[in-house]
Amino acid sequence: MWYARFQVFCYALSADDQTAFRNKIATEAENFVDLSGEPDFTKAAEMIHRDGIHVLINMNGYTKGARNEIFVLRPAPIQVMWLGYPGTSGAPFMDYIVTDRHTSPVEFADQYSEKLAHMAGTFFVGDHRQMFSHMTERAILDQKQGRLAEMKADNVSVVNAKNLKPLLEKGDVKDLDVVPMKDKNDIVKTPVIELPTTIALDQMVSTGQSHASVCGIVVQNGIITQQTNNKTASGEMVPDTPIITTRAQYSLPEDAIIYCNFNQLYKIDPEIFQIWCNILKRVPNSVLWLLRFPALGETNLLQVAAQNRIPATRIIFSNVAPKEEHVRRGQLADVCLDTPLCNGHTTGMDVLWAGTPMVTYPKETLASRVASSQLHAIGMPELVASSLDDYENIAVRLGTDPEYLKAVRAQVFRSRLTSPLFNILVYTQNLENLFITMWNRFAGGLPPDHIVDNCQASRVLSPGERLMANSSSSASSSPSPSLPKAKR
Repeated sequence: MWYARFQVFCYALSADDQTAFRNKIATEAENFVDLSGEPDFTKAAEMIHRDGIHVLINMNGYTKGARNEIFVLRPAPIQVMWLGYPGTSGAPFMDYIVTDRHTSPVEFADQYSEKLAHMAGTFFVGDHRQMFSHMTERAILDQKQGRLAEMKADNVSVVNAKNLKPLLEKGDVKDLDVVPMKDKNDIVKTPVIELPTTIALDQMVSTGQSHASVCGIVVQNGIITQQTNNKTASGEMVPDTPIITTRAQYSLPEDAIIYCNFNQLYKIDPEIFQIWCNILKRVPNSVLWLLRFPALGETNLLQVAAQNRIPATRIIFSNVAPKEEHVRRGQLADVCLDTPLCNGHTTGMDVLWAGTPMVTYPKETLASRVASSQLHAIGMPELVASSLDDYENIAVRLGTDPEYLKAVRAQVFRSRLTSPLFNILVYTQNLENLFITMWNRFAGGLPPDHIVDNCQASRVLSPGERLMANSSSSASSSPSPSLPKAKR
């Protein structure tokens, strides 16, 4: 069987935070070892060595909770950087870095101390398809003879649920049909639930009520999930109740083009903010939606915008939200404008899962090229700019060509489920192939070298020898993908 090739060890470097994520890893990993109570890195390294680990994976790099001293002692013959730190270790004790041809082209190999190990697709991964499965489908809420269907607006008033059928059966429904940009034979159909009146919903939003009734079905106010279920709000559980998300909840204009960026504000450098101001000038009926992350940045950005004659009303700030709301409200934006200096990595996955197209401009560093990798994986290289001028022009076209924007949005919405970007099984198999190739080189007496031909290795070199792959990570409130449990 496929997974019989691996025995998996997970070493936790941080204390138990009592989340469902930590419990899932601890109970489902084939071998879970809590090293958070062992301050002596020498003893920790000896323990890993005694376990006979062949491939030791560093998921922390230089982030909080890292214990790189363990890797200095080389408890495993192959040591690999993967996912947690967006860059090279610069260290002689790390052999490989898992990446891909768009994130780390061979021509940039001299920027890395490690050998490049290219995934067949993107190296980035997110469990959105399982964590936020209620966003797989969506419906639009509109008043009878309302204008959302006429506008073909799929992101003004949205309802998500694990099962939309009860709502669709009780409401007056018609479909909003949009032909995707590429898959022109597969029309994206979005149900529009026409209500006799939206008074109940309007009151729920304006007064902060937790729930309302739509066609006799109880629906939840999407901005107060943390008050009703903490585990749902954090993404640890999929919500049971249908959730309403509207532009009115965030003071966003219903008839404007919404450009968004949900990164921390330190990622916005003067050069890209100038481009964003240019875009707002060229797309008059548009606003820019950012986070107060940190709050001090709001004042500074508004000052610069004023210097560019952009009114403060055209830049809308929202507070940081719980994870589930953060991902779900991305559906309200039309286009995400990525930050080229340091991309949105997990944030990029979030907005793409929401069905919102993202425009990026890759530079040379790993941190500046992740969004490009994600867009290639979802089949939208047209949104990867070749220059800052190209970036601006792509964003302007999306904001001024309604039919093009609808086709692009429909394509991204469809490709979430058909492309490899959110396919954890395919990702896992590709990652395993890389580990096997690394091991085969070592077992054959060869030193580490670049693996850049989308390796398709499927067999461990020495029959009968089990490849032990370790995921050395700092378990926290966010889940980290791990290798599947070996099956015998």
